[in-house]
Amino acid sequence: MADQPLALVTGASRGIGAAVARALAPTHRLLLGGRDETALAGVAEGLPSAKPWRVDLTDPAAIADAAGRIDELSVLVHSAGVAKLGTVAESGADAWRDNFEVNLVAVAELTRLLLPALRAARGHVVLINSGQGLSARPGWGPYAASKFALRAFADVLRAEEEPNGLRVTSVFPGRTDTDMQRSVVEGEGGEYTPSNYLLPDSVAAAVSGAVTASDDAHLTELVIRPRPR
Repeated sequence: MADQPLALVTGASRGIGAAVARALAPTHRLLLGGRDETALAGVAEGLPSAKPWRVDLTDPAAIADAAGRIDELSVLVHSAGVAKLGTVAESGADAWRDNFEVNLVAVAELTRLLLPALRAARGHVVLINSGQGLSARPGWGPYAASKFALRAFADVLRAEEEPNGLRVTSVFPGRTDTDMQRSVVEGEGGEYTPSNYLLPDSVAAAVSGAVTASDDAHLTELVIRPRPR
C-alpha cells in the first residue's frame, strides 16, 4: 500500500465523492476530505488504504494547516459543493456568496496550497463540475454562475500548469442520484425518480478513466448525461 500514489477526494462522505474514493481505492492511497468525521470514517472502513481528512473548506486557516502536511499528491479530486438555487429576482447576495465560496473559492485555495505537492508528483486535478457549468437554466443562477467560474478556473489552471506536468480534467455530470439531487428536486416541487438520474458510480468510473489514462493522454473535459433506466 505504501508505494501506491496518494489521492485526495473532497466531499468524500457521500454521493459522487464517496463513489470516486471507491473507484480509486484499488490503485491509490486515499485521503477522504469532508466535515462529517463519522460519515468519513464509515466510507474509510470499507477501504483499507483510506483515512479521513476532516477539514472545513470554508476555513482558510484549517485548509492551510491540513494542506501543509502533504508533501506529494498524485490526484486531487474536487467533489465537495453546494447547490443554492433561485431566480435572480429572489436570490440575495448570500446565495451567490455561498455558492461561490464552496464551489470556487475553496477549490482555488486548496489547489493553490497543494500545487507544490501536485507538481512533485506530476499530478492530476479533477474538478467535478455540472451540466449547469455548460448551459444555465432559469432558477439556477447562483449555482450555475459558480460552476461556469469553476470551468474557467480549470481552463486557466490547465494552461498554467501543464508545462509543470499537471493534468487538469473537468467532469460535467448531468443530474445524478445523490442526496443533493433529492433536495433540488424537492425544492422544485417535483417527484424524485432515481432511475432518471446518473449513478454516482458512473461518474466515478469516468473520473477513474481520466486519472488512469496513459501518460500521452490528457482528458480535459468529460460530459456525462443520464440515460433513463
